[in-house]
This record gives sequence, structure tokens and C-alpha cells, in this order.
Amino acid sequence: GHDQNCSHPEWRVNPQRRPDSPAVARGVASQQARLDAVSIRLSRPTADELRPLVDAGRLDSLTYDPVGISYSLEPPTGYRVDRWSRVIGTSDGVFEQASEAIRTWQIHRGAGLVVCADEAPSIDAVVAMCAPLPIGFVEVVCRVIEIVDLPDRFGFAYGTLSVHPEQGEESFTVIRRTDGTTVFEIVSVSRLRHFLARALPPVARTLQRAATVRYLNAMTAAVND
Repeated sequence: GHDQNCSHPEWRVNPQRRPDSPAVARGVASQQARLDAVSIRLSRPTADELRPLVDAGRLDSLTYDPVGISYSLEPPTGYRVDRWSRVIGTSDGVFEQASEAIRTWQIHRGAGLVVCADEAPSIDAVVAMCAPLPIGFVEVVCRVIEIVDLPDRFGFAYGTLSVHPEQGEESFTVIRRTDGTTVFEIVSVSRLRHFLARALPPVARTLQRAATVRYLNAMTAAVND
């Protein structure tokens, strides 16, 4: 399918958010000075080796404010917004297949990430991942902060915790349009956080876009198995 850089995503409808949750409270209170945290591995870890990051992430705070910026029409100053979409099918069952791929973290694993998560995406769930770099792998830890679960829309958004070279959110949503077309959309609202990423922003953004393409390709593969 043809990828589109979208300026007006159409799925920002009725996300399930718990604004009084402990995670949101921690996120709002997390705007204190902290050391940049980034972890690079030379070899690909197993999911079990990422388990300590999940356990530590449950006590960690989001690294940005406000929570929910990936669903906001006006993201905070200084954050870059990237929106991508791909038509992934028109036949019956594609929406259900795509929803299941998101629910089981298949999109992330199919994009080449090692994923350690205790459950399907749900509010406050913590996921630790290890993403490939040109040399080595970078560890990232996120907390799920949004769920969209509607008859024709399914997806989630997660926000960055301390172990991450960026600050912000990313959302993954599949939409079944009225004409039967199913679309996969990714929205990233972020800014570079670690000093190495800030020192080489074109390189960091190139790596980010490459990861997005891998997500889109993984979804295409998931619904065409």
C-alpha cells in the first residue's frame, strides 16, 4: 500500500483514558531534572533479559507532560509530530486481523524489536523493547496511556519512561472506514532527549522513520499471512 504522511488523522474519537490513574499522576509530576538514560547493547537480548526493565518501569514516571499529546490537535511547543498511514486491505476480516496484530504486539515483533510485556496493551501496562540500530540495539521502556477500542477503530498509545532516547508518545491504530477500507495509522509526537540523539538529529530522525516503515510493513505482513 501507499504510505501517507497525514496531517489530519481521523481516528481521534473517544479514546479510553483514565486521567486520575496513578500513571497519569506520576506523569504530570515527573517534570523534574533527571539524567538522560539510554542503554545500548551490542548483541540482541532475549525477552527475559528485558524483564528487569519492565519491573523498574512500573515505578518510573513518564518523561513528558501533558499526557495524551498523541491525541491532541495542539502538541506542546518543541515536539515534532509525524503521522503515517497505509491502506492494508479492503476484504472482510482485515480489521479483525489487524486488531489482533496490535493486541499481541505482533507489529513490534514483526518490525524486529524484542518485546517484553506481561499483557496485551492496557492502561498503565509497561513494555520494554530492544530496537535494532545500524550497530547494536537500543533499549526503550514505555507505559500504555491510551486505549481505543471501538467497533471500527482499535489501537493504543504509549509514552516514554526514563529508559528512552526520546520524550513523547506514539500511537498505533487500525481503522475500518465506511467504504470497507482498513487503514493502519501511526502517530508520533516526540522530541529528542538523549544528548547523542540531540547531537545528531538527522540521524536520529532517519532511524525513527526507518522504524515506522518497519511497523507499517509488519502490519501489511500480518494481514496477508
